Amino acid sequence: MADALSQLLGALSLAATDRFRGSVDASLGRGGAHAAALVHLDAYPGDPVGALAPVLGISQPAAVKVADRLAAGGLLESRPGRDGRTRALHLTAGGRRAAARVLADRARELENVLDVLDTAERDQLEPLLEKLVAGLAGDRPGALTVCRMCDRDACCGLPAGCPLQHTVA
Repeated sequence: MADALSQLLGALSLAATDRFRGSVDASLGRGGAHAAALVHLDAYPGDPVGALAPVLGISQPAAVKVADRLAAGGLLESRPGRDGRTRALHLTAGGRRAAARVLADRARELENVLDVLDTAERDQLEPLLEKLVAGLAGDRPGALTVCRMCDRDACCGLPAGCPLQHTVA
């Protein structure tokens, strides 16, 4: 049986996700994995589509379609990969601007959620959230999936660094 704490966390998680996804999808003009692909490739330029699929939690063919749509929109370009068999995905200048917009929209909506807390309450909540986030993944692939929509500058700027250190390895 679920307790009140888990129910409150579930409601908060879902509502926060709905808010920022709606805002992000509207600004980007596409839903699904496109925004996360932009954010990930902004942080990890040159990743091949094969590395993108597990981060986004989609199949390889679906990741190819996401990359193709972003390329068709002028947000992404494919270059020769390191081994000559793969293609390295890089954001264009427009893609980097779109990724920045995605992060700004997400941050604005999450700030709206946190607006009900005063400074002292935020100071109490932050270390608890860091602890919860740190327990979400035990390896780099899991951490990259958890952090696929994170603003790495903000998160890695924490005093202790990213709670999921696997994303920076």
